[in-house]
Amino acid sequence: MVATGAALADEVGLANLTMGSLAERVGVRTPSLYKHVGGQDDLNRRIATLALSELADAIGTAVQGYAGRDALAAAARAFRTFVLEHPGRYAATLGVEPSGPNDPMALGSRRLLDTFTAVLRGYHLDVSDVDHALRMLRSLCHGFATLQGANGFQWSADIDESFEWLIAFADRGLRTL
Repeated sequence: MVATGAALADEVGLANLTMGSLAERVGVRTPSLYKHVGGQDDLNRRIATLALSELADAIGTAVQGYAGRDALAAAARAFRTFVLEHPGRYAATLGVEPSGPNDPMALGSRRLLDTFTAVLRGYHLDVSDVDHALRMLRSLCHGFATLQGANGFQWSADIDESFEWLIAFADRGLRTL
């Protein structure tokens, strides 16, 4: 049910995902969905949890065997690819908070942060800089991918070239700390 809802959110946008549209997709009446999910908010949280887990897996797989700039580039590319391929489920991850430390959403978030933290180990940052570096990386990757997904780059420069430039810029900055 959640995977189908996530796929539908990717197709129509999270804002357009409704219990009725999901019921239609799975071939049941809307009230039948409530046997599986507690409502729209619960469905969106479950999609967010799925997305965080999938994103952590994608980045974790991408960075295997890499360190430093190569790991950074692999992580950034995997993040961007995920956002572009799964815009609805990625949107579900924004602005939601886990209900507690054992919430599956918190576990997915932790896995994602741990993966990016592992990437940053290749830069030998001071412990006091790690949180700032994590926020910087998320901002760069999120910002670029969501702008690209919204067709926000309307000029002639190659988008992939710009993204590689962004990775090189982040790498240089991380190496100078």
